[in-house]
Amino acid sequence: MKEIRFGPNTDDHDFEFKTKHARKFIEEGAKVKAFVFFKGRTIIFKDRGQILLLKLAQELEDIATVEALPKMDGKRMFMYLTPKKKNK
Repeated sequence: MKEIRFGPNTDDHDFEFKTKHARKFIEEGAKVKAFVFFKGRTIIFKDRGQILLLKLAQELEDIATVEALPKMDGKRMFMYLTPKKKNK
């Protein structure tokens, strides 16, 4: 399992960069745990974190399925992505 970490204020360029890494991991057959880490007062931006994770799921929907929708665990909001089964 591979992990991709975001902050609630992740910029578009950084998001695209991390999405490329997540795509590579999934194509290699690894599960990806994407999470947004909230530090200090950024915990008030839970909606931004959820939007970020759902945007990631939408970007990777052609090769990955969402195992669980984003949920909070302490200061982290996480979501699991698994590779889709290939039909041969």
